[in-house]
Amino acid sequence: MRIVIAGAGIGGLAAALSLEAAGFRDIRIFERADRIRGLGVGINLLPHAVRELTELGLAERVGALGVAPSTLTYFTRHGQRIWSEPRGLAAGYRWPQLSVHRGRLQLALLEAVEERLGDVVHLGHRLVGIDDAEGTTATATFATAEGTTDVEADVVIGADGIHSALRALRYPDDGDPVWSGLTLWRGTAVIDPYLDGRTMVMAGDGEQKFVAYPLENPGPGGRQRVNFIAERRGVGSPDVDWNRSVDPAPIVDLFREWRFDWLDIPATIAASDEILEYPMVDRDALPRWTFGRTTLLGDAAHAMYPNGSNGGSQAILDARTLAYQLATAPSPEAALEEYDRIRRPATEALLALTRRTGPERVMQLARERAPHGFDDIHDVIPQSELEQIAAEYKAAAGFHPDSLNARSSLTVALESR
Repeated sequence: MRIVIAGAGIGGLAAALSLEAAGFRDIRIFERADRIRGLGVGINLLPHAVRELTELGLAERVGALGVAPSTLTYFTRHGQRIWSEPRGLAAGYRWPQLSVHRGRLQLALLEAVEERLGDVVHLGHRLVGIDDAEGTTATATFATAEGTTDVEADVVIGADGIHSALRALRYPDDGDPVWSGLTLWRGTAVIDPYLDGRTMVMAGDGEQKFVAYPLENPGPGGRQRVNFIAERRGVGSPDVDWNRSVDPAPIVDLFREWRFDWLDIPATIAASDEILEYPMVDRDALPRWTFGRTTLLGDAAHAMYPNGSNGGSQAILDARTLAYQLATAPSPEAALEEYDRIRRPATEALLALTRRTGPERVMQLARERAPHGFDDIHDVIPQSELEQIAAEYKAAAGFHPDSLNARSSLTVALESR
């Protein structure tokens, strides 16, 4: 089977690795960028994604890239603790959660693709057309510096991000990504460890928020690199360059009062090597991803807000599910339809939850019910309500420990094919 993947991000590379593990070899990846530079800042790989990477034989390689957080803790904008829960192995999962640099992860996946499949990544190829009128194959047209080239395939996968060309070809009236009204500033900084040095923290509410988590274990001097995200509503626009570096001083000023005994947030922002500005955007859910021999994957299919730290993880789940279906269904068309049936409703529900701030809703509830703080969080939000919010999101995202640990594997038994 000839398989073409548009996009060499985390989703596209994970798809290639998943397909190779399922027994496919004729795989080509076409990336519009002229060079893969491993850009970005930190992301979290949740246990359901780490399970899939482990089953792909990548656990040691990916685990070496970052830190396995022990705890996730939510705070108010006054620094008061709202809710804390164990993460990864400490929460009863069979697989850890990992905080890694997105660019380093992308390069590690690229390295694995080259080892297992060879020179299959073609740079400087931008998808501009798709022709599948015959039904038995699809022809993807790519623009290059030399002109255009047509590539015939049995399956074409659009893993080309939030500005997906394949999505736009299927849905020409889709429009631009939907802006939430929030602007994010993302960066990394080397600071003294806070709390236990392995905790992911979120402080604030729906108007203003700060997120931080370690990307490295403490170094010889005792300091460690952390990733942070600062958010503010009503600042910026949806039209900024997503790789635009900005002056940290105005952002430091926005958080000037956020100095807590467990972390000095303005000092952390000021210590950043570089701060990149992003609009918080997503896309509306689609009625279908699959058309004949083509389908969408990752952000191309279901770009969502980062509430819940699930974007990259869901792309990996897409990749593994798609490969499993292609290896076990009676035809490529049936495989893509079943993949659509399984993954699209699940991600649609998750997208809706992220628009309601996902598990971070506990911070908004604390703000609404006790804007000036509280003596005891349980006077504001009962323990049962806190637990319900956390469990609801895990179930929707597919990583409740009970269901994840019990779920059957997506690894294909090649000898049975």
